[in-house]
Amino acid sequence: MFRELRRKRQELSLEESLDILNKGTSGVLALLGDNDYPYTVPISYVYDNAKLYFHGAKNGHKIDALRKHDKASFCVISQDKIIPEEYTTYFRSVIVFGKIRIMEDETAMKKAIQALAIKYYPSDSETERQKVINREWKPLCMIELSIEHISGKEAIELVKAKQ
Repeated sequence: MFRELRRKRQELSLEESLDILNKGTSGVLALLGDNDYPYTVPISYVYDNAKLYFHGAKNGHKIDALRKHDKASFCVISQDKIIPEEYTTYFRSVIVFGKIRIMEDETAMKKAIQALAIKYYPSDSETERQKVINREWKPLCMIELSIEHISGKEAIELVKAKQ
């Protein structure tokens, strides 16, 4: 169903790909937007148990797009070092594909927003974190991307350096 990586030597292992997802702080979410144009948006996220979670407003282009079509991809770049004298970049990145939806179950939504809050402000107290979540709860929209496929890749120069 999903294409295999053409340059197999550059393929990251599942463990390396998941490490990038766990450590990354932002990525680009790709959806089918207005008039069937691709719509991409940079967004913060958290990875948890084969799912990605995002938050945002309850309306807008992103919400309209995912209501229209439930397939999405998400890309995280963990390294992009430009090497001018080689006319290349030493990159590492991951792309995931899956089904995306607006979350409706409040218990699952609270778990997801807490995971996001902890990822981006781990030293905050549980009391303060809950205060902010409660204050922002009413306008909050939580989005879940269930991962169906992960593809990680790195520059051939990084592959060679490992050998």
